[in-house]
Amino acid sequence: MALRPLESIMSPWGRILAGTFLLGLTACGKEKVPAASHPAVCESPTASRVRQPSEVHGLTQCGPTADFTPINSYQGEFADVAQASEDAVVLIDGRCTGTLIEASAGPVVVTAGHCVALGDRPLLVFNFEEQSDGDPLITEGTVIEQSLEPDYALIQLDVLPKVTPVLLTAVPSERLAIIQHPRGKPKVIAEGEYLDACNSLLYYVDLDTLVGSSGAGVLNRQGHLLGIHTDGDCDDTGRGANRGWTTEAIVAASPYLVDADIVER
Repeated sequence: MALRPLESIMSPWGRILAGTFLLGLTACGKEKVPAASHPAVCESPTASRVRQPSEVHGLTQCGPTADFTPINSYQGEFADVAQASEDAVVLIDGRCTGTLIEASAGPVVVTAGHCVALGDRPLLVFNFEEQSDGDPLITEGTVIEQSLEPDYALIQLDVLPKVTPVLLTAVPSERLAIIQHPRGKPKVIAEGEYLDACNSLLYYVDLDTLVGSSGAGVLNRQGHLLGIHTDGDCDDTGRGANRGWTTEAIVAASPYLVDADIVER
């Protein structure tokens, strides 16, 4: 199925819109919380363990507000990153986010494994944005890899859009950003602080996400993909941390991706 204007495909778009009704709320607020409320998760086996599917993707709000900025009106610290990377961010079936990444075997979309099943044929929408600066385009793809531990999936597109894929990295920065489609809504960006990484998991605080942000790329200051967001794990006071799986864990588990695909270590 070739890329084409979104408005010309009403039935598939209806499928995408329907997916948004399945989405709940999981956010981390921007209210500053004392550092002591964010324990060193990598020093606690309980805090850093991989949870079972019944324990994750909850509906608890983290902090008093969810602070997002529409991608095309964002002027913050990651403005250069947003401009370079946002075209590669895609809405998947109206209920998850993915990122087109560079790979030796050819660009693929990476997302969370709990978003799709192996062999699925999801619909992927590029440039679904407020005040869009590009044509809203849609294509289909095939899920060629899917796992829950690590929680990732790879989607091979029928037709590649004319966008620059994001590079993979293993090097964190003090500040991180996630470009995402929270609750299946138009693309936004949120930024926050890197906390820690251990047991193949990446932790960050004061970085807003909602259900629907699952699978979005966690970007370092250079705009490279450090991991993918999978879970919210904080409370309504803003304590705790959100988390995802590291790029290194995903590449190690993937038959498609290779070590050389990680450009920074």
